[in-house]
Order: sequence, then C-alpha cells, then structure tokens
Amino acid sequence: MNNAPYQNARPVKTPLNKKLVKGVSLLAALAVLALVLYGFCTSVVPTGYTGILTTFGKVADYTLDAGFHFKSPFQKVTLMDNREQKNSFTTEAFSSDIQQVDVIGSINYNINKTTAMNLFKDVGVNYFNTLVSPRMLENLKAVFSKYTAEELISSREQLSVQTREALSGEMSRYGINIISVSIENIDFTDAFTDAVEAKQVAQQSKLKAEIEQDQATMEAQQAASRKKIAAEAEANVKKINADAAAYAIRAEAEAKSEANQKIAESLTTELIKYTEVSQWNGQLPTYMAGEGSQTVPVLNMGGNE
Repeated sequence: MNNAPYQNARPVKTPLNKKLVKGVSLLAALAVLALVLYGFCTSVVPTGYTGILTTFGKVADYTLDAGFHFKSPFQKVTLMDNREQKNSFTTEAFSSDIQQVDVIGSINYNINKTTAMNLFKDVGVNYFNTLVSPRMLENLKAVFSKYTAEELISSREQLSVQTREALSGEMSRYGINIISVSIENIDFTDAFTDAVEAKQVAQQSKLKAEIEQDQATMEAQQAASRKKIAAEAEANVKKINADAAAYAIRAEAEAKSEANQKIAESLTTELIKYTEVSQWNGQLPTYMAGEGSQTVPVLNMGGNE
C-alpha cells in the first residue's frame, strides 16, 4: 500500500491555535512593556542615600528619601551618599619659620540631605575633590603658617581643631558638615630633625649643669649655714660662761661688801676693848704714845730674858 500522499501532508492550523499564539505574544509584549515601564518609571533610593531628581537636566527643588519612588520616564534619579564619610590626605606645608613639613591626616564629613539638591546643582556628585579637598588643604596650610616648626611638634590637636573650624565655616553654606579634621603625623626634614635633637641634647646638658650648680650652691649654703649656726652657738656658750663668771664675781663682791658692812656695823668700843684684852699676851709695850706730840717712855718692868 502506497503511503506517500500521507507522508507529505501538513497539519491543518485551527482558529484555536492561532488565538493561543496571539495571546501568548500579547502577554509577552505586555510583560516586556511592564519591565520597561518599571525600569524607567520607578526608582529605589537605598538607606543612607538621598535621591536627586532631574527632569531633562533640571534639578528638582526637593530630594527623595530612602525607599521606592515613581517617576516619569523622562526623569532621572542621582544618588548622593549622606552618611558620614572619611577621606585621608597627604600634603606639604610650611611653618612660620619656613620649615617644610609633610602632613598626613584624615577628614570626616557628611552632607545635609535636605539641601543635597543644591550641592548637586552647584558642585556635582564629585564635590569632595572639587570643593572640600582643595579648601581643606588651603586652610590647613594657612593654620600651619602661624606656628614655628618647634611649636608644630606639640600642637597637633590645636592644628586639627583650627583647620576644622576654618573649613567648617566655608562648607556650611554648601550643606557639607565637617565633623573632624585629624592631623595624624607631621614629618620634618632630616636637617631640621637633627637640629632639634642637637638642641634637645644641649638643653639637657645645660639643665644638668644647672642642676649640678644648684646642688653645689645649696650644699655650700648649707655648709655655711651650719658653720654660722655652730659659731653662733659657740659665741652664745662663751657669752653665757662670761655672764656666769661676771655674775659670780659680782655676787662674791656683793657678798664680801655686805659682810664687811655687817662687820663694821657690829663693831663697838666695848667689843674692841674686849678683843684687845682677850688677845693681850701679858707684855707691856716698851713705849706708849701719849696725847699730843710727846711720847712717854715706859720701862719694861718684866725685863727681857
């Protein structure tokens, strides 16, 4: 049996198949259109960012907060990070005495999300490199120029604060908040470093010499003070001894005087006669003076044996 006519036969399309194909094609087209519309008519702003809406390049006077937003296909949303950000920097500066220093530091900042559209309109998304960094470096160099090289060594905190204050005043009108400026390292030239070390050594030597001199002076003063105290003590002892001796002599003299006075007051004619009689040895005097200028001789009655 010949089956050739059946092998060349094609399936007959029914109206139901045609409708199914058209329905699937329509759904696919609608899906593609929906995806296109979703992509062009919606925008998602992540947390920590602010959306800047522009229509044909014109910046809207409001911002989009974090979340899902609808927009027209002719509008564009640009994201700006309003979280705290940190950038490091390296630069050169000069002190007031014309010493070159290499400075390493960092800056922390964020933007005001309510005025971010003005910053975008006036400066753009690259505002740090365009605005913040140049002004920060200029203010930093101006602050450094007010200090001598030696003062810079111990003034990093002051340098950081003064740079931040100067920069903050300029950036506030752009809606940029300068949180901090940190001077992390100040590196001087080798020649200056050697000079500072030499000066410190000299100061230490001078201080040591002054301390030794003060110590020697103090010891000499103490020795002189001890000698003076000893001399004063010895003089006081001599004075006390002299006063004591003088007092003893005076007391003895006063005692003798008082005794003689008492003896003199106690002498009477009767006591004198009694004393003469009690002390007479029984011998008559060879001569006896009489009254007047004549002397009456008296014989020695007892004789001289």
